[in-house]
Amino acid sequence: MSQAVFMTQFDLPLDQLRTYRSESVEPEDFDAFWAETLGEARAHPLDARFEAVPTGLATVETYDVTFGGFGGQPVRGWLVLPAGTTEPLPVVVEFLGYGGGRGLPHTHLLWASAGFAHFVMDTRGQGSGWATGDTPDPVGSAPSFPGFMTRGVEDPYTYYYRRLFTDAVRAVEAARSHPLVDASRTAVTGGSQGGGITLAVAGLVPDLVAVAPDVPFLCDFPRATTVTDRMPYREIGSYLKTHRGRVRQVAETLAHFDGVHFAARAMAPALFSTALEDLTCPPSTVFAAFNAYAGEEKAIEVYDFNDHEGGGVFQQAAQLRWLPGRLRG
Repeated sequence: MSQAVFMTQFDLPLDQLRTYRSESVEPEDFDAFWAETLGEARAHPLDARFEAVPTGLATVETYDVTFGGFGGQPVRGWLVLPAGTTEPLPVVVEFLGYGGGRGLPHTHLLWASAGFAHFVMDTRGQGSGWATGDTPDPVGSAPSFPGFMTRGVEDPYTYYYRRLFTDAVRAVEAARSHPLVDASRTAVTGGSQGGGITLAVAGLVPDLVAVAPDVPFLCDFPRATTVTDRMPYREIGSYLKTHRGRVRQVAETLAHFDGVHFAARAMAPALFSTALEDLTCPPSTVFAAFNAYAGEEKAIEVYDFNDHEGGGVFQQAAQLRWLPGRLRG
C-alpha cells in the first residue's frame, strides 16, 4: 500500500510574503539591452501567415500560424476563433510551461469558448515534455546543463531566454496582425514558464489591457536558485556546481531576464496566482514580482495547500470572472 506524501508551507509566512522584496539587482543596461534586442528582431519581416486547419470541431475555427521571431527565425502557433467570427475580437495571447509545446489544436478551447480570439505561441526548442512542439531553436550555445536554463547563460546576448522573450513580443505583434483581431484589446497569460514569459511581455509591450501570470517561473533568481532544489531552477545550481567561479557572471546574465524587473515596468491590470506549497516556483519569488508590479490595478490569488499545480481549474474560473471586463471594457 502506497503512503501519501504531504507537502508543507516551507516559504515565508503569508504576511511576510505580502511585503517581501527581491534582492535581484537591476542591470544598468536593462532597458537598452531590450530596446536593442527588439530593434534587431523588428529589422526582420514579421511575415505572419495563417492557414486554416480542419479540427473536426463545430464551435471554433483554427489557424496554423507561422511568424518571424528572434532573428526572423520561424515560430509556430495556433490562432483559435469562435466559429463564424466576422468582426474583430479581443485577443488572449498565451505562453506555455517549461518543456511543452503548442500541442494539438483541439486542446485550446477555453478563450474562444468565452468569445475571444486565442493565440497560442509554440516554444522554440521545447515541446517534448508534456505537449508536442513544432519550433526548433537553430541557435547553439556553449556547454550547458541538460534543459534550457543554462543555455548560453555565460552572456545575456547568448542566453536562451533572450530568444524566447523576443519570440513572445513578436507573437503579440503577429496576433494583432490578423484582421479578425482587435489589436487595441490584447491580454497575455500563461502558467509557470508561460507566466514568466507573460511578465516579460507585460514589461516590454506598453499597451496591453490585461496580464494574467499563474505561478510564474523566472522570477527573483537570487532567491529561487537558493530556496528550492527542484528543477528547473536546480539546473542553474548544477551548472554552477560544475563551473565554479561563475556565480557572479551567471547572476548578471539572469538579472536581464528576471520577472521582477519586467514587473517594475508593467502597467496593465494584472491577476497573479501563487501556491504556498509550490517548490517549483516558490511563493516568495512570485510575490517578489507581484510586489514589484508597477500597475495600480493588481490582485493575487493564493492557494494555501497546493504545489505547482496552483489553482488549476479554480484559477481558470477566476480568470473567466476577471478577464472579460478588461477585454470588453
